[in-house]
Amino acid sequence: MRLILAGVAGFIGSHLADRLLADGHSVVGVDNFLTGSPANIEHLRGNPRFDFVQQDVSEPFDLPGAVDGVLNLASPASPKDYLEHPLETLAVGSWGTRNLIELARRHSARFLLCSTSECYGDPLEHPQSETYWGNVNPVGPRSCYDESKRFAEALTMAAHRTYKLRTNIARIFNTYGPRMKLDDGRVVPAFLGQALGGQPITIFGDGSQTRSFCYVSDMVDGLCRLMLSDERYPVNLGNPCETTILEFARRILALTGSANPIAFEPLPEDDPKRRQPDIGKARRLLGWEPVVALDDGLRETIAYFRGLASAHQPAAVV
Repeated sequence: MRLILAGVAGFIGSHLADRLLADGHSVVGVDNFLTGSPANIEHLRGNPRFDFVQQDVSEPFDLPGAVDGVLNLASPASPKDYLEHPLETLAVGSWGTRNLIELARRHSARFLLCSTSECYGDPLEHPQSETYWGNVNPVGPRSCYDESKRFAEALTMAAHRTYKLRTNIARIFNTYGPRMKLDDGRVVPAFLGQALGGQPITIFGDGSQTRSFCYVSDMVDGLCRLMLSDERYPVNLGNPCETTILEFARRILALTGSANPIAFEPLPEDDPKRRQPDIGKARRLLGWEPVVALDDGLRETIAYFRGLASAHQPAAVV
């Protein structure tokens, strides 16, 4: 297929491009580099089945040639990024999603929306299943991201019902791996940056809040399976293995060989206390579940960040 991948220079988007190309598809990557990095797709230069268009999808646009599918990963995704760009985040979730839906409609193509577990907010149901409507603060500091994704889901379902568009919605839970930004505010790069940089590991709250971490290759596999499925309602994609943030910090210290102390700071407003996906639907409909063990994925991620650090070391004077 010839696929349009919006948000291609982001962390998950760049890995998804790799997988789609490896599977034999052609990919037209679209990004405006607001939060994505050109370095994430530099290795794709020269690939005859990859093209790149620099474009803000919140503005109307069209692309020439056949289009078989439109994959929407365009959005700031880390707390640091969407809190710095709240209006852009709301714009890409609304106008950006509408423009990509219209692109798919013009070409009679399938449409995949990458949504988020943040649609569940600070959940009162545990673990979170797709039937749970969530507990989101619509006017809190994180609402620019939460509500942009909730609106994007509603827009996608409206397009499916109105235009009979072939749509899929993925609710992505915490994902980690190479190509994350060290300074993006998410727990994995934050802890690794501190552990490798000789700084205290900062935990917000008492560390009893939980997350469930999915390695990026598992996430990409789930997205590829969902794209080919007939399921039109949201599907959770994530790792159901839940861990407390304090346990996770200790794991990071052990894997990096760091003796850094742990420092505790106040918990940010609306930060979810528990986060664990119910992936029964993905298992049943997609035959999918994560296969990469947490320690194995973290070792790959640690090696990537160590490589970045060594690449930025000044050359020795001889």
